[in-house]
Amino acid sequence: MVNQSQPSSQRSVSEELFDIVSQTCWRWRLELCLLAIPAGAFALLYFKCKFGPVPSGILVGLVIVVVVTIPTTRRLLGRMLHSARVRRNLELAFMFVQGRINERKPKILHIEKTNSGDIATLRLRPGTSIKDLEDVARIIAVNLEVRDVKLTQDPARANRVSLSILRRDPFGDQALPQPLLNKAHTDFWDPIPVGINDQGKIVLVGLPEHSLLIGGEPGGGKSVLIWSLLTAATLDPFVVLWLFDGKMVQLAPWRKCAHSFVGMEIDKATAALEALRAEMELRYQKLLDYEVEKVVKGDGLPLHLVVIDELALYVSHPDKKAAQRFSDLLRDLLARGRAAGVIVVAATQKPSVDVVPSSLRDLFGFRWAMRCTTKDASDTILGSGWATKGYSAAEIDPAKRGVGFLLHEGGIPVLLRTFELKYEDVVAIAKRAFNLRHNVDQGDEGSDR
Repeated sequence: MVNQSQPSSQRSVSEELFDIVSQTCWRWRLELCLLAIPAGAFALLYFKCKFGPVPSGILVGLVIVVVVTIPTTRRLLGRMLHSARVRRNLELAFMFVQGRINERKPKILHIEKTNSGDIATLRLRPGTSIKDLEDVARIIAVNLEVRDVKLTQDPARANRVSLSILRRDPFGDQALPQPLLNKAHTDFWDPIPVGINDQGKIVLVGLPEHSLLIGGEPGGGKSVLIWSLLTAATLDPFVVLWLFDGKMVQLAPWRKCAHSFVGMEIDKATAALEALRAEMELRYQKLLDYEVEKVVKGDGLPLHLVVIDELALYVSHPDKKAAQRFSDLLRDLLARGRAAGVIVVAATQKPSVDVVPSSLRDLFGFRWAMRCTTKDASDTILGSGWATKGYSAAEIDPAKRGVGFLLHEGGIPVLLRTFELKYEDVVAIAKRAFNLRHNVDQGDEGSDR
């Protein structure tokens, strides 16, 4: 019996050793292949061509030096080796987690290097879901020895997941300058560069047919974001501006570019919205006459941009009747203004129900949450439940001004930092925009886009 059991034991050990060796070779397959190529070339020169060991080694060495010297091939090899290392470390990280991810490890399809780390595209195995990965995300980050990992599911395919590996602070100490800073003119129909995401890529937002709600604690960077949007809008001389400034100073540099500029007076604010709603009604009559569904680029009907800073001042005004009237008018513009070319951008510190009615807040298609004090405050901006999924503006470093979560076309909040725009730059841009608009009014730029 003892003699019969020994071969069985030896076979199992051999199989286990074979598995270890084969798995190790597979993980290091790229490096082994890169070593095999010069080794094979040396063997060919030495044994087949009879060059001798020294000449064969010199020739192979010269080829390696030439390949490494060429920038294109050097960068390609660098990317390949980096991707192989990330893939290997990620496969090992999956081995040291418990549950279904360990039993059915995701297949790594692609590795992309970013400014802050890497993005791994994964294909989930049958019987697993992104929830299984989310449950062990922190353990994976520890196994990889990185700052954090973030998961995003492909909206088109449930079995595809992007895993962002963050190795360093994606935003650094200084924000990048606004790309539109020195632009002579813009087209507001085009997407606007608003910031850099945690992968180091520029984030673009298209506002036509959408409205944006911005929330966050004081000093979080809401004003700079609004300035960036107004830079894009005012440098397009065909955009009609309606500005509501609850502080009287944040939007003041743009007042000469505006069709209407309102301060803290609730009556004037209500009258401005009534005028805009009347314009919207005329716009719908024109659409009916033109037999078209909505305002589109090039049809001669300009976009109307409404910017409201400190929304709570107007919707929670002590004059309850006037505040209710303002809320009703704004709700109508949000509900019906999309097809008519009316865009609303509103900012407030915390759009909770007691400050901004949910019937009004829920009409904003795009949400931007700057730094908040609590997860509940973050959810009041982005929507209920996002904080529990890892998208909480309460976890943003207070020292990182301008960092926030943007919920827009993708349907999933994106962490980004707004571009830097100083007040003196805003004043200069506003003057340039005013001159541009004045020239258009005088006919120097043509009467229509």
